[in-house]
Amino acid sequence: MLNIVLFGPPGAGKGTQAERLKEKYSLVHLSTGDIFRANIKGETELGKLAKSYIDKGALVPDEVTIGLLKSEVEKHPEAKGFIFDGFPRTTAQAEALDTYLDANNSPITLMLALDVPEEELKNRLMERAKTSGRTDDADPAIIANRIATYKKETAPVADFYDAQDKLKTIDGVGSIDAITERLYEAIG
Repeated sequence: MLNIVLFGPPGAGKGTQAERLKEKYSLVHLSTGDIFRANIKGETELGKLAKSYIDKGALVPDEVTIGLLKSEVEKHPEAKGFIFDGFPRTTAQAEALDTYLDANNSPITLMLALDVPEEELKNRLMERAKTSGRTDDADPAIIANRIATYKKETAPVADFYDAQDKLKTIDGVGSIDAITERLYEAIG
C-alpha cells in the first residue's frame, strides 16, 4: 500500500498535485480542506464548528479532524493507498495517524513536502481567490495568519517524518508539469 502525506503551506499546490498523483498511482485523495468545505456547505454540525475556526485562519481541533479522517479512510477498504492532503497538521495528528494506520498494517510510506517561498504563496492564493470563491484566499490578513499558523504549528510535522526517514522535500516552484515530475521521481 502506498500512503503519501502531501505537505506544504497554503498555496503550495497540494490539491493540484494530489489529483495527478491520484491518477498515476490509483490512490484515494483525502483532502481535509475538501472534507471540511463539504461539511460547511452541507451545514453539518462539524461544518459549523470547522467554519468557526477556518474563518479566523486557525486550525480545526485535532480530535475533530482525526475522527473525520478515520471515517473517510474506512469508506475505502479496497484502496491501494491514500494521499493525505492537508493532514496531519500537527505532530499530535501525525502520531494519531501513524497509530491508526499501523494498527491496520498500512503505515505512511513517505511525506512529500512542497517547498515554495512565502511571496509566491501569497500571490498564488490571491490568484486562486479570483476563481475559487474561497474568501479565505482573498484577504491578505487571513493569508498571513494562515502562513504564520503553518510555520508555527504545521511545519514541525516534517520533523516527525524526517525522524522516520520518510521526508522528501520537493521544489514547488515552476510549471505544474515540472513539479509533478519531481514528485514522481521522489516516489520512485
